[in-house]
Amino acid sequence: MFKDNWIQALAQLEKDHESCVMVTVLEDKGSVPRDAGTKMLVTKDRIIATIGGGHLEHVATKMAREMLDSSEQALKVERFNLGARLGQCCGGMATLSFEPIGTAQRHLVVFGAGHVAKALIHIVATLPFHITWIDERDGEFPDTLPHGVTKVISDDPVGEVRHLPANSYFLVMTHNHQLDFELAKAIIDKNDSVYFGLIGSLTKRKKFDFRLSQRGYNQDQIDSMICPIGIGAVTGKHPAEIAVSVAGELIAHYQGQGLEQKRPTHRASKVGNASAHQPKEHNILDPDNRIAPNDETPHQHIA
Repeated sequence: MFKDNWIQALAQLEKDHESCVMVTVLEDKGSVPRDAGTKMLVTKDRIIATIGGGHLEHVATKMAREMLDSSEQALKVERFNLGARLGQCCGGMATLSFEPIGTAQRHLVVFGAGHVAKALIHIVATLPFHITWIDERDGEFPDTLPHGVTKVISDDPVGEVRHLPANSYFLVMTHNHQLDFELAKAIIDKNDSVYFGLIGSLTKRKKFDFRLSQRGYNQDQIDSMICPIGIGAVTGKHPAEIAVSVAGELIAHYQGQGLEQKRPTHRASKVGNASAHQPKEHNILDPDNRIAPNDETPHQHIA
């Protein structure tokens, strides 16, 4: 007996923010394993329900996973001859649709619940992100969270990093410089983020760069940390202005646009002309470098 339990499974996949492809038998002619309307769900590592097994299901699963791997979003329709094309003895014809579900969703992790983070959350919640928002302080979170935002209160924010999905976007903007540094190390060590941004000035970045190099991190690893964050053309010190700037950089990244060069090029450094390419010593979010390089706590110093 076939167990068509895909409806409950699809709801759970949506809750877990896990992408899948829904494969549906649109049309059946002659002898085919399942009738029109039959569905199965294909994730990167599971098959839920069945369109009848055999080579047809094998080929359909392979096609669905190729769509997941390439993050395809368009519906696909394919017709299969169960005799000639698939080497099955049924002799019928089946038309299948392949519908990607949830493939456009990206995962954004925000560490810190200060003023800028609060302003940012309301913007990024309207974008194609599922958001995990992490802080040690329960009282810093608003009473109501936007849809798609999961609050995590953790006594060990650094330890949370290893449990987060691969290919996530990371934003570090906590109230504590040392915590920022420990999070930076953990994210670089995880080595599977698609974007890692750290709030702060060029001065803060240079100090972090030096500390990372002293701990054995190579230049490519250090360069994976974007700091300062945000679009330079959007200036201002109000949390909402900074949030707009940061959100703009995230949008540019997932749309495939090149991000601003915030570090001197290695080539320029090698030829002794780094000064020609060196960014001016100012915070893109704070041109006069007068505000704290963190989301809050203006008088903290790096240990």
